Amino acid sequence: MRPVVREVLATAVEALGGEERPGQVAMAEAVTEAFESGQHLLVQAGTGTGKSLGYLVPALLHGRRVVVATATLALQHQLVERDIPRLVEAIGAGAHKDEVDTSYAVLKGRSNYVCLHRIREGVPDDQGALVEVPKGSMAKKVLDLRAWAEQEAETGGSGERDHAPRHTDREWRQVSVNHRECLGAARCPFGQECFVETARELAHRSHLIVTNHSLLAIDAVEGVPMIPDYDAVVVDEAHELVARVTQAATDELAVSDVERASRRSRRHVGESTAADDLADAGDALQLAMDESSPGRFDEIPEQVKDALVLVRDAARAVLSAYPREQEGPSDGEVDAGRTQARGMVQEVFVTAERMAADSDADVLWLSEGGDRIPPRLCVAPLQVWSQMRDKLLSEKTAVFTSATLMLGGDFSSMAVSIGLKPAERVVEEGEVSPEHPPDALPWRGLDVGSPFDYGRQAILYVARHLPTPGRDGLGKAQLDEIVELVDAAQGRTLGLFSSRRAAETAAEEVRTRLPHLTTLAQGDAQLPELARQFVEDPHTCLFGTLSLWQGLDVPGETCQLVLIDRIPFPRPDDPLMSARQRAADQAGGNGFMQVAATHAALLLAQGAGRLVRTTSDRGVVAVLDPRLVTARYGGFLKASLPPMWTTTDPDVVRQALKRLAGAVG
Repeated sequence: MRPVVREVLATAVEALGGEERPGQVAMAEAVTEAFESGQHLLVQAGTGTGKSLGYLVPALLHGRRVVVATATLALQHQLVERDIPRLVEAIGAGAHKDEVDTSYAVLKGRSNYVCLHRIREGVPDDQGALVEVPKGSMAKKVLDLRAWAEQEAETGGSGERDHAPRHTDREWRQVSVNHRECLGAARCPFGQECFVETARELAHRSHLIVTNHSLLAIDAVEGVPMIPDYDAVVVDEAHELVARVTQAATDELAVSDVERASRRSRRHVGESTAADDLADAGDALQLAMDESSPGRFDEIPEQVKDALVLVRDAARAVLSAYPREQEGPSDGEVDAGRTQARGMVQEVFVTAERMAADSDADVLWLSEGGDRIPPRLCVAPLQVWSQMRDKLLSEKTAVFTSATLMLGGDFSSMAVSIGLKPAERVVEEGEVSPEHPPDALPWRGLDVGSPFDYGRQAILYVARHLPTPGRDGLGKAQLDEIVELVDAAQGRTLGLFSSRRAAETAAEEVRTRLPHLTTLAQGDAQLPELARQFVEDPHTCLFGTLSLWQGLDVPGETCQLVLIDRIPFPRPDDPLMSARQRAADQAGGNGFMQVAATHAALLLAQGAGRLVRTTSDRGVVAVLDPRLVTARYGGFLKASLPPMWTTTDPDVVRQALKRLAGAVG
């Protein structure tokens, strides 16, 4: 099979106007071997390696269905709208076209598709009755979405949110449903046209399915069948997987959720007082939350637990009070308002039951709330590695790939987080292989390198002379350093900050002291608009927080300085991270290194990766936190970064930035 993989890969690369990359070939062969042997594979492929083709070619050549799961919509779009169609076209013109099943499909969660029943029959109001015409400021947007949906239905479109006219989350909820609100294809009058059902039918007929981490987690980890049976999975952007699986398994409960479920149920439960009892339980939950402090509950306060039990029992009583479907309308029509109201109650019941169980496997906390967002109770799994090991890795062959998998210079941290054990790693040729027990899950780690010469293209500057960052935000010394570096670079700066306040403070300082430059801060406009302005004018700075650390691709002279204000450790009061760190300590490990330092290493590597995106990019990654070179854990963090030339001399860096700025004019 490997010669065929090499031939098809070469054909595809030539057809796409590229050139053969040793790392891409090595990756394709390793993925093929993983599929054939059933051994899991972690493959680190640096930016510019061409890793998409490195796994797509083996996936299409594999004899059974393969799933590709991504973390971001951007990569999903790239795969479905560019990489896969071009690869299929190249294969169709090659010598092996008859050997390859090139059918593929995209599969997303239900709420990513418009619901024909909702746009044609209306949206439930506060009492659960269907209202046909939307009112208020969002009416025109909703009507535009409805018109688009009908056009999609007429033309055989996908009905996916990504293709819809511009809209907000609130507007989209008026034309979509979640899995609990759905009537089901067999009972919906528009089931034959349903976009979700059409996407699933196409997936059942396809060899390659592209989906996202969350849907993969719901299907494999939570056991809710969402994806047709498959043999192997490729997890791209695998550094995000643990966070996405955790997010998919996290539930929230607000008092407003309880009140809405109660209100919408009243018209459906006859003379029963169950809906009123649920409202009373919501009031009890409100009182309990008001008397509790935000943050993680090491032990659930008695009043909160009692209120959760009340909500759970009241929701169960409401569910029992709903008439059975055969007791519904005599003409056989499905009451959509009732189905959706019942779904709300079911959601409240399941969440309250989970929270009241007070399981050691879960972490429960009370959020602080914020602008127009009331406090809510949140519950998340303490860890997800065991679920992934038992329910995904034990059943399927998995390939994990990303530009950032080796933290501290080794695959072990990432392997452990996804459910693989360091002792299960298959050693390379010439090394002594340990004997694995029967239940072992053998895996290999492969770093195929990068086409970039980081030692020549990039400088890592650590501002050793600055004070250690404190909790009070940026001080005068840090702000002076930022201004001097930005001035030397003449703009061309991407600032990655640990908080929105720090980003805004730095932006205001640069605007004041360097008024000839354009300085943008996250929140000034939507991210795509900010990115467009940043690219169009090199003499621009863009300062922001987490979404810029991982979600921005700006090659060229636009970005020659990446500023990182501090090592991105999780906040000490982060409920889930602090719980995981404590659990690691209690298990005899080093919670700080296993949780906080690993989290920081991953984000640092992602942030530093914004600098060099092509072989011609040049620039500086400036870390304004001296702990990177003074603290004991600094070596672990630095080993997670690309191998850049390193200095702590501010004069050397400023001169380098001035030369780069002069070279591009």
